Amino acid sequence: MRVVIADYGGSNLHSVTSALARAGCDPVVSVDAAEVREAPLAVIAGVGHVQSAARGLADNGLDEAILERASAERPVLGICVGMQLLCDESEEGGGGLGLLAVPVRRLRSRRVPHMGWNALEVVRPSVLLDGLDGSDVYFAHSYAVEPTVPGVIVAQVDHDGAVTAAVEQGAVAGVQFHPERSGPAGARLLANVVRWSRSA
Repeated sequence: MRVVIADYGGSNLHSVTSALARAGCDPVVSVDAAEVREAPLAVIAGVGHVQSAARGLADNGLDEAILERASAERPVLGICVGMQLLCDESEEGGGGLGLLAVPVRRLRSRRVPHMGWNALEVVRPSVLLDGLDGSDVYFAHSYAVEPTVPGVIVAQVDHDGAVTAAVEQGAVAGVQFHPERSGPAGARLLANVVRWSRSA
């Protein structure tokens, strides 16, 4: 299955591409808006600052391409800062795509950034997280979706309190953790993503 990773100039895209290839996909990193709009699955992945990432998407019209595919209920997956870009606005600065009506806040825990392994708690049913309740996955972030918003959050972890780990609404989904660095659990997540995108 063709998967297009929207290239906003962030890093870590090689690792994500390799992980998607291992999941049986045909991944490509692209700045082509038409390719991002039409692929069976579009992924926003990487690490970095949300404001510069949003600007990188806009520079090549990738923001509009993602909005158009989401309105047509074509699957979009955000990973790490890519998940934060799906949201309305961030305390890190700047606005996101507004596909999810939730804010992104700086972590309120004693240890920021949140780095390392943590166990997922699935809080509502999700094809994306099938078989992953209790699995350890890898995080590296200082900001996250506000954990008190109902109806969007599908998983959380405990890091001095609840921290949002995954969101899903219709054809739009995101994970705050890094599946490409999460071993067998990350591989399971990406296999689930492929199944989810094919059924969307």
